[in-house]
Amino acid sequence: MRYLSTRGERDQDRPGFGDILLAGLAADGGLFLPERYPRVDEATVAHWRRTLTEDGYAALAAEVIGLFVDDIPAADLRTLCEHAYSDQVFSDSEIVPVSALGNGIWLSHLSEGPTAAFKDLAMQLLGQLFEYQLARTGTELNILGATSGDTGSAAEYAMLGRAGIRVFMLTPAGRMTPFQQAQMFSIDDPAIINIAVDGVFDDCQDLVKEVAGDAAFKEQYRLGAVNSINWARLVAQVVYYVASWLRVTTADDQQVSFTVPTGNFGNICAGHIARELGVPIAQLVLATNENNVLDEFFRTGIYRVRGAAETHATSSPSMDISKASNFERFIFDLLGRDSARVRHLFGELLPNQGFFDLSDTPEFAGITERFGFVSGSSTHADRVATIAATWHQHRVLIDPHTADGVKVAAEFVQPDVPMIVTETALPVKFAETIVEAIGIEPERPARFAGIEGLPRHVIDLPNDAEALKALIRSRVDG
Repeated sequence: MRYLSTRGERDQDRPGFGDILLAGLAADGGLFLPERYPRVDEATVAHWRRTLTEDGYAALAAEVIGLFVDDIPAADLRTLCEHAYSDQVFSDSEIVPVSALGNGIWLSHLSEGPTAAFKDLAMQLLGQLFEYQLARTGTELNILGATSGDTGSAAEYAMLGRAGIRVFMLTPAGRMTPFQQAQMFSIDDPAIINIAVDGVFDDCQDLVKEVAGDAAFKEQYRLGAVNSINWARLVAQVVYYVASWLRVTTADDQQVSFTVPTGNFGNICAGHIARELGVPIAQLVLATNENNVLDEFFRTGIYRVRGAAETHATSSPSMDISKASNFERFIFDLLGRDSARVRHLFGELLPNQGFFDLSDTPEFAGITERFGFVSGSSTHADRVATIAATWHQHRVLIDPHTADGVKVAAEFVQPDVPMIVTETALPVKFAETIVEAIGIEPERPARFAGIEGLPRHVIDLPNDAEALKALIRSRVDG
């Protein structure tokens, strides 16, 4: 299995999985994708069902991820997955359990990991893979990432104490909940550097891309990525789509749909890849909050990024994103993997005019039939009402992002097709909204007791790439 860039030429040298594992962005600014998506047959599907039932999630992960990896021995990959997905790391032995919510809707519980967010499912494996690859190559890695809420803590907990790894994590100052801030800023370790940027998440993401786009600086300071621009993280997320589908169905050809709350298009992009593998997914329902850039595209064909002034601070803050990093991967597939068109859209039109328009193209006209995508959005009032209704009707407490998903899912449920909503986090991370919705504090796992009162370790930084580079130099060279 070889990889190509969404902006690269078809005849370029194509690296393997190990080569792109630590790289993040491609050298031309594009994103890595496999040169082809494997297609699974009925025998493979039946084997996966037996594997999940008999051997568990880690064994399934090794099988699915192994489709995309041919430069790590299968036995080593299985061991890495077993270390990542164990009941010592996750609070439920199923790792990703599912439950019926009613009215044709199911929940895929993705928040059983150490930081109570779905990001743990990719980050725990990424930590294993990074340490394994660094040991093989005798190198070190400085991870540069950005978070709108949950990616940062999941990455830091996954990388904490691993040999040869530092983490520089950018956050939008004042934009995360107190709990989310405390999860990150309470970590007291010289290899974990939290940075609060004067701006919104998109500014943080742009800084990461600008600094990583300096090829000489990236090479000298051995920069790598854990954001969903990193292909390894995305492929790890494909596994829970497979597992959720298997757990909700009994027949190997039974269709399901997924509703995915998303801002950066990473989570639902993994669902897109699962569908391309041949998992029988009828619809991929994209759910956004008031920052509805992606919903606008799937309704109109116009992708219009927005600046900080137009990016709303909402009660589902992890989706307060107006520039979706992973969207380029899907557009590459939508346009028949035409890298020249992708370069034009993302390298010229977006930077210069702030939008592109595919509304009159045949590709957009067939987007739902070919790729299964539909979309909807949600507001604060919707979130509060959905949290309250789900609690009072089903005694299930969901976080605001999952509530965005449940609200939109109800608009697209089809008869006899289970609709699986991908949970994003435990409600404890968003206590203020939960109290507003149902009048009581969400249950807090014992491991999070009192974290808001711990000393904070965070560096304030202006929205400036040179200032970020100077900080990285001081910590690496110092």
